[in-house]
Amino acid sequence: MGVRDLANYPWDAVEPYRDRAAGHPDGIVDLSIGSPVDPTPEIIRRALAEATDAHAYPQTVGTPALREAIVDWYARRRGVPDLAVGNVLPTIGSKELVALLPLLLGLGVGDVVVHPRVAYPTYAVGATTVGATPLAIDDPADWPVGAKLIWINTPGNPDGRTWSVSELQVAVARARELGAVLASDECYAELGWDGPWASEPIPSVLDPRVTGGTRAGLLSVYSLSKQSNLAGYRAALLAGCARIVGDLLTARKHLGLMPPAPVQHAMAVALRDDDHVAAQKELYRARRELLVPAVRAAGFRIDGSEAGLYLWLTEGRDAWDSMGRLADLGILAGPGHFYGDHSGDHVRVSLTAPGERVAAAAARLRASAR
Repeated sequence: MGVRDLANYPWDAVEPYRDRAAGHPDGIVDLSIGSPVDPTPEIIRRALAEATDAHAYPQTVGTPALREAIVDWYARRRGVPDLAVGNVLPTIGSKELVALLPLLLGLGVGDVVVHPRVAYPTYAVGATTVGATPLAIDDPADWPVGAKLIWINTPGNPDGRTWSVSELQVAVARARELGAVLASDECYAELGWDGPWASEPIPSVLDPRVTGGTRAGLLSVYSLSKQSNLAGYRAALLAGCARIVGDLLTARKHLGLMPPAPVQHAMAVALRDDDHVAAQKELYRARRELLVPAVRAAGFRIDGSEAGLYLWLTEGRDAWDSMGRLADLGILAGPGHFYGDHSGDHVRVSLTAPGERVAAAAARLRASAR
């Protein structure tokens, strides 16, 4: 196993459905990819412009201002009050970290990487790239002896599954029993909608109620792509066990994994401003409130989706059939087949389309009710 064992990029298979949807008289509504469509907030764009005199190499570890902003953000927004700068690192977006973490941890042939059954495919890609074995297992009780890295995703992409404090406690205990690194991908943690997450912050794996007084073996991964519309900046971060963070820093220095200096400055500004995050969440909420009743009227069931950037839908048949039905309505979704072997009857619908386009999709879905 290795890089040559990677399959063709799966989204290429969606192109015929894109073409089909584009033929709708009122145009396509692209709800397939979770790529932000709203403007990057002016406060962040201004910060980037202020830092364009970047003649020296940037610091892999991050500027002092950025590391302190990450520490403060975890305390203020994630309920993690006891981090120090030695517990945090900026990354060049979160996807590179997810893909490279098995390599940076020194994993290889014979090692096991666990990830959710319904999952962002890059967890398995990272394992395959180094020759490790990816296993899709949700229940911590079933995580196998020999696992070296365990990924959880809360809230989940695509299904919005969100782990409670008590569930995280069980996950941490089991990972430590196995001697595995537990990495929690928390990129959608600001986007809680239903159930307890309508009024409570979504907990981090680094929450003191979860850690038992030590961050040993634990990592939290976060991205500013969604909350701040910084997907094009490649602005993300990790936090957790100081020993692991130190080892990752050393490896990243050798590999030249340095977020650009202007981006680091913009990240620090973004992390200290909560107003733009709240405003962006309300835009997503408005789109979600248009889509939820419309997809139900059209005969889809929404599974999970209590948090995150997506609706996870099924009408009880193969995802490609549902993709075709939606394409005939001029709507492009993402097929569940891309998210593992356990979700072939689901499609993923993103909230990342302009409000006018989302309203158009909702109207088409209601009109198709059967």
